[in-house]
Amino acid sequence: MDNFTLDPTVYDGRPADCSGRDAVETACYDFLDGLGVPYQRVDHSETPSIEACGEVEQLLGIEICKNLFLCNRQKTQFTLLIMPGAKPFRTKDLSAQLGCSRLSFADAEHMQQYLCVTPGSVSVLGLLNDTEKHVRLVIDRDVLGPDWFGCHPCRNTSSLRIATADLTGKILPALRHEPTYVSL
Repeated sequence: MDNFTLDPTVYDGRPADCSGRDAVETACYDFLDGLGVPYQRVDHSETPSIEACGEVEQLLGIEICKNLFLCNRQKTQFTLLIMPGAKPFRTKDLSAQLGCSRLSFADAEHMQQYLCVTPGSVSVLGLLNDTEKHVRLVIDRDVLGPDWFGCHPCRNTSSLRIATADLTGKILPALRHEPTYVSL
């Protein structure tokens, strides 16, 4: 990818110095550390899409998930869909399983309002900022198969590797967003 830079060092845990990092990113590290969830981290230039994450995936030995922020036509119901990065997304299939009208991609304004993230930085950890539960969490069951789960700490300039068991056993309960599971 043009202009993509990657620090090839895999770090254990948070940066030693968080100055210069956004508060929303630092809050993710505080949250994971508070839960006692170990994680590995790599730092890199901005990754604007799932396709740009190939080198990060190889370095961490994971598949970065697609994190899609969706809404209904009226923009009154919002959904965070987490699915394997290589799996194609078909809104018709998701809508059928959820029993709702067809969903489309939500705008950046609602993404910032509810998750405090920008496009390309959507992550399950963004639900930390959705304290009023405006966003429904939907997870493709295939995400739960691998031993490791990959996501951004609400900024797409770092990527994390977290045990899937910690995602389901510690992180999701602490986020207080009961997931709906689908098979896409």
